[in-house]
Amino acid sequence: MRIRMEKRARILERGDEAYSVKPDRTHALAEIRTRFEALAAGESTGEKVGVVGRVVFIRNSGKLCFAMLQEGNGTRLQIMLSLAVVGGEALTDWKSTVDLGDHILVQGEVISSRTGELSVMADAWEMASKALRPLPTLHAGVNEETRVRQRYVDLMVRQEARDMVMRRAAITRSIRETLHAREYVEVETPILQLVHGGATARPFETHLNAFDQKMTLRIALELYLKRAVVGGIDRVYEIGRIFRNEGVDSTHSPEFTMLECYEAYADQFVMADRMREIILNCADLLGSRTIETTAGTIDLNGEWRWLGVYPGLSEAVGREITPATDKATLVDVAQDRGIKTDPAWSTEKMVVELFGEIVEPTLIQPTFVFDYPPSAQPLARQHRENPQLIEAWDLIIGGMERGTAFSELIDPVIQRERLTEQSRRAAAGDDEAMQLDEDFLRALEYGAPPMGGIGLGIDRLVMLFTNVGIRESILFPMLKPELG
Repeated sequence: MRIRMEKRARILERGDEAYSVKPDRTHALAEIRTRFEALAAGESTGEKVGVVGRVVFIRNSGKLCFAMLQEGNGTRLQIMLSLAVVGGEALTDWKSTVDLGDHILVQGEVISSRTGELSVMADAWEMASKALRPLPTLHAGVNEETRVRQRYVDLMVRQEARDMVMRRAAITRSIRETLHAREYVEVETPILQLVHGGATARPFETHLNAFDQKMTLRIALELYLKRAVVGGIDRVYEIGRIFRNEGVDSTHSPEFTMLECYEAYADQFVMADRMREIILNCADLLGSRTIETTAGTIDLNGEWRWLGVYPGLSEAVGREITPATDKATLVDVAQDRGIKTDPAWSTEKMVVELFGEIVEPTLIQPTFVFDYPPSAQPLARQHRENPQLIEAWDLIIGGMERGTAFSELIDPVIQRERLTEQSRRAAAGDDEAMQLDEDFLRALEYGAPPMGGIGLGIDRLVMLFTNVGIRESILFPMLKPELG
């Protein structure tokens, strides 16, 4: 950096700009490649252009210097500086000033070199932005820690990192297009909330000075979107950031992106069709419905089966598990499998935890896991046929939950009972329990239409289609502070 700082100082001393306001660019590098890709070796176009890019390769040798410029999408173009064309002073300045990582403006003629490399033969150049830190070498790349901590460096040197950003953007664009085609309306709901709800999770807490009021960051999008449905927006969705003050690992981040959508007069089965359509459209946009993962090959064109929680767990452990099974039996199952349990867990909590540990990792092909016990989802309605269950499912693909959906609970009396129970748990020290939201209950009391709802983790969907961990699926993930 000391040497580069000295070069910056020399640029300024001679009255030139080290950081241009607006380089005189006439063409993007991709435009040059598209327009002149058929140019034969040794030919010239006679057309003068101005191009700008980051120097990612440089070779200074005698009277002819070469460099490779790269622009944001990864397109590269060779530039050449010849003593006979650019002149001695400009060539000397180039050799003494330009480093890997600098942004350079080059003006000159588009040619094809003797080896057939499309190039710009410079007749002038200038610094657009002087890089003070050296780039990692392109061959060595960057280590995993640098990839996530200094994502900007990763994007500079690795095409795969740039592809990840583009794939994620394509996925969210596809989701929006799918929902818009179904006449869903996109809205925005508050991130700062007086009462956290819509999920069982520990919130981040903050303080609003203007009201001298304790606030939380939202843990879900659900309750405000349901208010919108009550108000008459029959199909509504939001793609937004969610904040949960919980653990960080390969599948969880305290800050992540969710899609939630709600549809009046729909149920969990309609929402299953919506979820399948969303994911298949994403796959089609990305080019294949077959996905190779570390868990195995996933065929999205195959059967998306339905698996009940109790039958699935029963089959996996070799004994019948039903809503009537006592807690002691479930503890025995856990001990046989070496699974740690919490004595405070209810029987229903035990069933859900055992299913997640034993069965869920084995579900590689798309599977709707349904017929959960009521405590698993306090915002889902009671099963229409079996009062010991609720109408809710989780979609498992590749051994991991990707999304969830309910036939939504719209009875304000039952909803108040469930939220009251949640508030009791919160008062007893459960950091993940929901709070009782009086305004949400008031909205339901005005009469909510029957509705179905979906929650889909965008990060986990990106992980599915890219076979990476959650830290790489998020452009700038949450990390521990650097030491020192």
